[in-house]
Amino acid sequence: MQLHTLPVRRLGELLERKEVSSEELTSAFLKRINEMEDKINAYITVAREEEALAQARSIDRKRGQGERLSPLAGIPVAISDNICTKGIKTTCASKMLEGFIPPYDASVLERLKEAGAIIAGKCNLDEFGMGASTENSAFLTTKNPLDPGAVPGGSCGGAAAAVAAGEAAFALGSDTGGSIRQPAAFCGVVGLKPTYGRVSRYGLISHAPSLDQIGPFAREVADLAPILGIICGRDDRDASSTSVSLTAVKEDRAGNVKGLRVGLPREYFGADLAPQVAAKLQEAVRKLEELGAVCEEVSMPHTEYALPAHYLISSAEASSNLARYDGVRYGLRVDAADVQNMFRKTRGEGFGDEVKKRIMLGTYALSTGNYKECYVKALQLRTLVKEDFARAWEDFDCLLTPVSPSTAFEIGEKAKDSLAMYLSHSFTIPANLAGLPAMSLPFGLVGGLPVGLQLIARHFDEGMLLKVGHALEQSLK
Repeated sequence: MQLHTLPVRRLGELLERKEVSSEELTSAFLKRINEMEDKINAYITVAREEEALAQARSIDRKRGQGERLSPLAGIPVAISDNICTKGIKTTCASKMLEGFIPPYDASVLERLKEAGAIIAGKCNLDEFGMGASTENSAFLTTKNPLDPGAVPGGSCGGAAAAVAAGEAAFALGSDTGGSIRQPAAFCGVVGLKPTYGRVSRYGLISHAPSLDQIGPFAREVADLAPILGIICGRDDRDASSTSVSLTAVKEDRAGNVKGLRVGLPREYFGADLAPQVAAKLQEAVRKLEELGAVCEEVSMPHTEYALPAHYLISSAEASSNLARYDGVRYGLRVDAADVQNMFRKTRGEGFGDEVKKRIMLGTYALSTGNYKECYVKALQLRTLVKEDFARAWEDFDCLLTPVSPSTAFEIGEKAKDSLAMYLSHSFTIPANLAGLPAMSLPFGLVGGLPVGLQLIARHFDEGMLLKVGHALEQSLK
């Protein structure tokens, strides 16, 4: 039995029945990491073997003593390297934080550790979460496990690649404009961006706080419910977090979609969508209709403005957030003759080109002469995008869209073309602007590469995503 290929749900069953120990399971995943990392480069930091195995043995003792354990107890998880881990290096894939070791855990890490999950390591990403291919990392180029010549997506491509390659049973990343969903689609795994506020952002190194949300990667839709059950909930250290009940997520997994109304946003099915991806979307529509769902077209007229609005808003927030990296308090410090030059040299050497570009864009948008024409207009466009979704919910239970215009592209193919790279997130960005839950679901292969479907639901209706996602997943079996 190849343990690294099994979903969280199945691993939990094996552990509960004591057919495998957590120590054996952890050893299997660490062995897999050792076998695959030279080919994939999913991890920036891999857990110390002795520490991970000690945690696993502790879980085995508790299970042997008859303690009631969480469904994630003893299961290895990968963490994107922009989520703080106490005592473990957290770099954000940036030279600016190359040696930074946080003195505290993010809230989601506290919850995972309390649940008994085993931290396998910290995964590569685009620097500070800014990118769509993981090529913007200062340290590694992560490769797609299904095609080493292709990107894994971004920004959290390392976490998606780790799950796809069997280097972790599940993973956590963050999603600001598609950074969970697009890598999940490119690597052929499930990725969920929860409702904004569903998961505490405390300990997430912020990119754009009004858009960021932590969420999971997994091998199957059924794996998401127990993960959400652990990581979601109110946290007083994050004022945006909520305590909305997760009952619907836990109970609504039967996959019965008969009578559900599924909207197909016209603006997501345009000429820029690759024909092979469009064909997979139509196949998914047929499957849902065979299962009794009603699928109809809907217009989301302000979708075309979502991309520019998002990049103005996210860059403006990033320019403010990243001002803290000054060489004085923590992170990289480049010595100079005076403070002003130290500040300039530190930021010049510490940040990569994409981060610098977005800081400049954000600073421009927030400047006195451009604030109303750029930033305020972007906020107004965000409101129009939200209103498009609000009108859609009057008639539909969820929306079905592509995740990305194409399957995974080649490494280096779009590295010099910022617009082409940004367009890779054009279908995922609207859900971030509206704060809605959205999920990427693998739905077959085209030319040997996975195609992802995106499901979007009302605020706090992750249960709807799991229901429809489970039905589509089962339709392929």
